[in-house]
Amino acid sequence: MSLASKLAEERRARLAAERLLELKQAELFAANRKLGHHARALSEEIVEKSAEVATVRDENQRVKSDLSRATQNLEVAERRLSEAVETIEDGFAFFDSNHCLIFANNAYLAVFDGLEEVQPGVPFARILQLLTEEGIVDTGPMAPAEWRAFMLDRWQSPTPEPVIIRLWNDIYVKVMDKRGEAGDVVSLVLNITDTIRYEKDLREARNKAEAANRAKSAFLANMSHEIRTPMNGVIGMAELLTDTDLSEEQRLYVSTMKNSGEALLVIINDVLDYSKIEADKLELHPEPFDLERAIHEIVMLLQPLARDKGIELLVDYDIFLPTQFIGDPGRIRQVLTNILGNAVKFTLKGHVLIRVVGVPREDGKTAVHVTIEDTGIGIPADKLADVFGEFNQVEDDRNRKFEGTGLGLAISKRLIGIMGGQVWVDSEVGTGSSFGFQITLPSPPGTSVRPPVLPRNLRRALIVDDQPVNRLILEKQLQVMQVETVSCANGQEALDLFGRDPAFDLILTDHNMPGLDGLELAQALHDAGQAVPVIMLSSNTGYAEQDPAARHLTCVLQKPVPRGQLFDTLTSLAAPDPAPRALDPAPEVPAPPAEARALPAPPNPVPPEPAPDEPAPDEPVPGRIRVLTAEDNKTNQFVFRKMVKALDIHLRFAGNGIEAVAAYQEFRPDVIFMDISMPEMDGKEATAEIRRIEASTGAHVPIIACTAHAMTGDREALLAAGLDDYMTKPLKRAAIEDMLTRHAPRPSVERAG
Repeated sequence: MSLASKLAEERRARLAAERLLELKQAELFAANRKLGHHARALSEEIVEKSAEVATVRDENQRVKSDLSRATQNLEVAERRLSEAVETIEDGFAFFDSNHCLIFANNAYLAVFDGLEEVQPGVPFARILQLLTEEGIVDTGPMAPAEWRAFMLDRWQSPTPEPVIIRLWNDIYVKVMDKRGEAGDVVSLVLNITDTIRYEKDLREARNKAEAANRAKSAFLANMSHEIRTPMNGVIGMAELLTDTDLSEEQRLYVSTMKNSGEALLVIINDVLDYSKIEADKLELHPEPFDLERAIHEIVMLLQPLARDKGIELLVDYDIFLPTQFIGDPGRIRQVLTNILGNAVKFTLKGHVLIRVVGVPREDGKTAVHVTIEDTGIGIPADKLADVFGEFNQVEDDRNRKFEGTGLGLAISKRLIGIMGGQVWVDSEVGTGSSFGFQITLPSPPGTSVRPPVLPRNLRRALIVDDQPVNRLILEKQLQVMQVETVSCANGQEALDLFGRDPAFDLILTDHNMPGLDGLELAQALHDAGQAVPVIMLSSNTGYAEQDPAARHLTCVLQKPVPRGQLFDTLTSLAAPDPAPRALDPAPEVPAPPAEARALPAPPNPVPPEPAPDEPAPDEPVPGRIRVLTAEDNKTNQFVFRKMVKALDIHLRFAGNGIEAVAAYQEFRPDVIFMDISMPEMDGKEATAEIRRIEASTGAHVPIIACTAHAMTGDREALLAAGLDDYMTKPLKRAAIEDMLTRHAPRPSVERAG
């Protein structure tokens, strides 16, 4: 090979080697660059990981610090809780779900008097065993094992009931346990010794108070008896004296004596009623009654006093309100009498108005509102709160002359409260007062209000009355009956109006009016040839009917007129050409008892009355009712004899229960009036002996208790003892006659012997 070829070949090899070297250098550079990038990324990752490690290290350090602080706080809280639990005087303990003690304070452990076994870990069953074995608890009538079984049963209950335990040293503790969701139990032991002793003292005090109350009731009953017995003689003799020939001066003395005795009885009754209410012994006796009739009966009783004072008694009973209700009529009358009596007593002129309203409900009950308004002296505003207080009277220079116990309104308020109602009062000095009460009363089934529809010939009426409120009441009643009304304030005004406009179907006029009164108006109309019916309303019908001008009246009605009687009277005017007549007082108001009333026995001449110190004739007159009266008081015997002297009876007395039993067997009475408090043998014992005798004969004689006792339960106790009825002293002639009428046999009843 030539040199040139060799040189060229070497040159080509050198160039190839250089290119290969360049290629390898490029690859090495690329590898170095890639290695640099990777090293830089790895360095960055290392930095990041280092930062994360530092952050985690810092977080761990913070958590460790927080945990340390929490541990310290928990230790402080546990220490404070332990100190607090140790501070309280009551026992405190924790038990786990296995019923083992976890913790107990010193108060809890002190019960066990240092027993080392009572410490954390001891089971509850062992604690109960230690309590009984060491005599720490007083299990009472229960045996120790029985007591432990009872306590374990209670402990295992989901909600253990509190239990009271008596310790050996007469300390009482109340154990209350609360079970948690995991089954652990928190137990609290309270020392209630002071509470137990306080309750014991309260029971002793209550027993003493009840004993004192029983003593008070017995005292009041005894005083009632002791006072009523002589009062029977005083009032009875006064009543008998009024039937004799007396001078005006003597009649005044007798009337004063009788009124004073009855006033004393009112005081006695007030005190007895108040004592019954205070002792929570007063009971209500609901029965059907007529409220409107009850109101008018009370008005009739108070009418003489109101008439003497020259004041009007008015009744405004809602014409759409039923009159029949179910309630205690005696107590409702008592409330009405107290409030209405006060209104009359404190009213010197004007009127007293009883207003009754109410709306029947679908359930058969009615909320009845009764308001009693007067034009009396009134009550100062600062005294209104005292009027219903006990023994209170709003006393000042104006009313110091008015007497009373101050119990009437207090009793009325309590009675209304017992009935579930309420009372109120409004008053203005010098203008008058308004007392009211509201009670809810049921009505008997089928009770309805009769629609007031009058005949067609009564469509226009003239009302004459000087009292605006009375005119308003009559206008309202007649307008409801679809009667057009025109009103005048006196007789002369009515006479002048009638001369100008005589187209009236009826004139309703008051009796006593200034100027021309009702009778003079009737006379003037008659003299003028007018034949319009004239009905006069008078508070004294007997006096009005004696006047010669009364013959020109269609009728005279007693004021205030019950709405039923007014409606019946107006309806009767439909008859053609009604003859003038004078109606009796309202049928709803009972007439006063007659001096003598016929009893169910054949009429026979009354034998001569024996002298007070002479015995009654022993031989009974055939057919005459035989009455035996057991009474140890001679005065009361004399009063009883005088009260029944006009009755067709044969009367015999017995001085005590032994004599009464003997007289029963020998006299064979038809009726027995039995005094209860008598020497040797009282009325109950005598009645029991008579009933024992009757058990073998099949007979039964009515026995009426006559007693001065008037406490709650007396009537029930006497009826349970075999008596048939009950009368409270002082006895009234009308009450005796009523008992004889009710219990005496019919004339056809034959008597043995």
